[in-house]
Order: sequence, then structure tokens, then C-alpha cells
Amino acid sequence: METNPAIRVERLRRRYGDHEAVAGISFEVAAGELFALLGTNGAGKTTTLETLEGHRPVHDGTVRVLGRDPYAERRAVRPQIGIMLQDGGFFGDLTVAETVAHWRGFTPRPRDLGEALALVALEERADVRVRQLSGGQKRRLDLALALLGRPRVLFLDEPTTGMDPEARHATWRIVRDVVEDGTTVLLTTHYLEEAEHLADRLAIMHRGRIERSGTVAEVVAGHGDRIGFRMPERLRVADLPALGGAAADVAVEGGRTAVTYTVAGTGLQAGLYELLRWADERRVRLDGLHARSASLEDVFLRTAEGAAR
Repeated sequence: METNPAIRVERLRRRYGDHEAVAGISFEVAAGELFALLGTNGAGKTTTLETLEGHRPVHDGTVRVLGRDPYAERRAVRPQIGIMLQDGGFFGDLTVAETVAHWRGFTPRPRDLGEALALVALEERADVRVRQLSGGQKRRLDLALALLGRPRVLFLDEPTTGMDPEARHATWRIVRDVVEDGTTVLLTTHYLEEAEHLADRLAIMHRGRIERSGTVAEVVAGHGDRIGFRMPERLRVADLPALGGAAADVAVEGGRTAVTYTVAGTGLQAGLYELLRWADERRVRLDGLHARSASLEDVFLRTAEGAAR
């Protein structure tokens, strides 16, 4: 089993003039792991990805892909990686099969044409011109080209943009299969559900820095579960209980007053028990009662909001 990390980033800095796009980040991706790099627009994700892909040199720090500098040792690294950009820039008048055949000519030890198309379920679109494909089908063609050379490391930049939910889930299955076969994947996505479903570990970037990192469970832990309901008309805010020490957050939504609790220490079940006992004792009806565990979206939004203050 491979023990060295497939990707290693140490104190990476990258500047554009006076603007520091990446401000000293560090992380590692183990061989055969899927790592999601998340962040707000302008957080530095794309710059980090382009540096790892060998398109840009570092200004400070170290990056290694499969133990090599992807910029200085590009010829050694490039045949072992696959890259799926946000926009592949296809020739619209070529068919799907012609596009794959063209890329096979530039790829060492490529998959067979039929295998490449079957991998992303595009066999029936082989003779269709690229300009006639849907947005989701074009993204699947992008993925086929990224996987053409059986890469050891795969970079996926917003892989499911433009896909409907069915196509997105089908693409997730393809990516899972690729990881199970031993390929290391570094993923960027704006779909947080995608990261929750696919990532072994993840990092959240904001303004060039990594603000949170770990498994999804580790990142979400401590950010509090949510309990909410509509404010009963005969009650005042002062009448509301504190759940496990957490005070109610009251706001007007759609003309009605909404009450929300963020319960961290006590947990969701204990908080609900305390709330329902309080409501029963006072014969209060809690319309619109709902409860949910903390999500990656909660952490993402709080990270962005907290760093913006």
C-alpha cells in the first residue's frame, strides 16, 4: 500500500501583484483518497488547483504531486494525472467519438474509445456533434477525457456544473468507482451536498487561507443542530425557554415570527425533549416544528460570515 501522500502542500503562497491569492496553506491527500477543496468565490481554490496541476509556479512554500514538483517536473507528472477543467473548450463540429479519438493521440496508454465512452455512459452519443450535447453531457465528455489515460491523480474542477440531479448522481457513482480503483481525487465544487457524499476529507478556504479541515463529521462537529418553529401568537419572546443554555433566535420570515435554536452541547434529541416538555406544560402548539442536524452548509456559511467580520 502506498504510504507517501499523493499530494502534499506546505505553506503555499501565490500572489498576483500585491494581491495574495493563497496565503500559506498546507494540506495532504493520501493515495486513493478523495479530498474536496471548498471555498467562497475568490477564496484561492482555482489558484491552488492550477498550481498543483503544474500550470503555475509557487511563490513560496512547496507542492508535490506523486512526490514531484508539478511545475518544474511537468513532463514526469503530466502523464500520471487527469484534469477536468470547468470548461473543456471542445470543437463543436466534431462528434463525441472524434473528440475522444483526437485526445487519444495525445495520451500515453489511453483507454479504448469504447471503454472511455462506456465509462461515462456516452456510447449512444458517439456520433453526435459536441455542439448538440446538453451541458451535462459535455461535462461527462470532459470527465471521459480526464480519465482517458488512467490517471493516478485526478483533478476535478466543478465536475457536475450544468447537470440535472439524475446526471449528477450518476457522475458521483463514476467518481466513487474511480476512487475505489485506487485513483486519488482532488475535487472543487460549489455543491456542498456533493462534497458531503464524496469526500473522505475536505478543507474550506476563505481569502486565501484554510479555515476548516478534516472529515465531514469533524468539520461539522460543534457547530450545533437546529430546532425551529413558528412563534405562538399568545407568547412573548421573554416566555421562550433556553434549551441547554441556548437562547432563542427570533426573526420575521414571510410575515410570521420564526424561532430558531442552535443546540450544540445538549444535542438534538435532548433539546427537542426539553422543548416539547416545556410546550406540553404550557399547552403551547408549536406550528412548523422542525429539527435537523448541523450540515456542511451551516459550517460553510458561518466560516464565510465569521471571516468577513
